[in-house]
Amino acid sequence: MANDYPKDPLTERVALVTGANTGIGRVTARELARQGVHVFVACRAADRAAGVLADIRAAGGQGEFLALDLGDLDSVRHCAAAFLARGLPLHLLINNAGVAGGRGLTKSGFELAFGTNHVGHFLLTQLLLERLRASAPARIVTVSSRAHYRSPPIAWEALRQATRSRTGLPEYSVSKLANALFNAELARRLAGTGVSCYTLHPGVVASDIWRHVPAPLRWLLKRFMITAEDGAATTLHCALSPAAGAETGLYYDLSKPRTPSRMAQDTALAAELWRRSEAWVA
Repeated sequence: MANDYPKDPLTERVALVTGANTGIGRVTARELARQGVHVFVACRAADRAAGVLADIRAAGGQGEFLALDLGDLDSVRHCAAAFLARGLPLHLLINNAGVAGGRGLTKSGFELAFGTNHVGHFLLTQLLLERLRASAPARIVTVSSRAHYRSPPIAWEALRQATRSRTGLPEYSVSKLANALFNAELARRLAGTGVSCYTLHPGVVASDIWRHVPAPLRWLLKRFMITAEDGAATTLHCALSPAAGAETGLYYDLSKPRTPSRMAQDTALAAELWRRSEAWVA
């Protein structure tokens, strides 16, 4: 995997990666550990984290499990509290976990994709912001998707209702637009703090994010997808690249900045999403 990572080991760095048990999250956690980063693996159950923790040990790194269900805001609060109780700095927050093609509501009452992909990560980031600021220079990387270009306008009332579409993919696109809007607004709010923010399209990756898509369609889709190793490259660029360290608030594709959709550049929409998100998690 070609890279422009720092030449010196990052042995004093600490990262928290959501959804690090599978797919690009697992590769991201392993490669961060290989660079010397102490990695916290945040996912729903300890048995799910066993494989990536073994990868981290094999890479000579340090890894720890944190319980996290992004669809349950109480779980998000417990995860953040458990990390903060360790008294460690936090240099990298990788908001990686996600679901696509599912239908329903999260435990906390949001449309499944939106509640998991945006609301859970919004709250986690808010709860860890003070520690990130204190640890600066620090980075927050939020995995979005090229699907945000296909997002319909945000229907605010639909975000508190079960998935309406048969495929769940329009709702997924909305959640990925929310990721891009969140990143842009977060960067504006953190300007001058030493905390840089990034969002990205990882590629269409054959990962566990598609677990809710019906099996025949999932099999067909995955024939045209890239590997998790290739998919993690842009996340790792945003997390580790010295060049990216001089940038903030941008959207990346193939490890390069790219202009996001018109809606993703709407500062008023980003501010409104932020306002509503704060109210939802209060």
